[in-house]
Amino acid sequence: MLEFDITKRRGAFELRAKASIGENVTGVLGPSGSGKTTLLETICGLTKPDRGHIRIGDELLFDSSKRVSLPPEKRRIGCVFQAPRLFPHMTVDDNLLYGWRRVPEHQRRFRVAEIIDLLQIGDMLARDVAGLSGGEAQRVAIGRAILISPRLLVLDEPLQGLDAGLKRPILKFLRRINAELQIPMIYVTHSTAEIQALGNDVMMLDGGRVVAEGTMAEMTADAESFELASRLGFRNHL
Repeated sequence: MLEFDITKRRGAFELRAKASIGENVTGVLGPSGSGKTTLLETICGLTKPDRGHIRIGDELLFDSSKRVSLPPEKRRIGCVFQAPRLFPHMTVDDNLLYGWRRVPEHQRRFRVAEIIDLLQIGDMLARDVAGLSGGEAQRVAIGRAILISPRLLVLDEPLQGLDAGLKRPILKFLRRINAELQIPMIYVTHSTAEIQALGNDVMMLDGGRVVAEGTMAEMTADAESFELASRLGFRNHL
């Protein structure tokens, strides 16, 4: 369980977010500028909140009152961004193993061959990353994030800019990762279709606030969240 209650100000914008997230894939939706990326950065440790706390299970990642602030490399959170951000001077294999080699052996949850097989990237291990397609590069980025044996996987619009033909297999891989490897995920997107493909849990942000949590059906059934849900593309279907 990830639980947070944080405040972070950036200029005129202020994020004030409080929520608890479970073991499934939780989609984070909201208009542009609602604070989605800022929230992910605070969870991963890339941005320090002004006050509040963040905890996974019994471990505090951040607590302003106790002066606790773990650096990103100590949080064991795998991050995947819009751009794959692979190391350009390394092969696919070296990218995959970069974080894995830095994880103590007793903390490694997955075998390298297992992840390579799951993501179907075994035929590209010796390739330079510059020659990868968008979908291939994103699969390598996901594999690199998994191989640090994270207790949480955070994805910030990882399929942005990819066509539908590339999105479908990656969404399939992410479903398998959550189901078979039991890694909880926070998945930021503008696409309700992607959330529906991955699961049914949703958290909505608006104006730097968590305004609703629940299933997609609950979002459209609740009067307070219905207007925002409609603007974000939620639909009821019979």
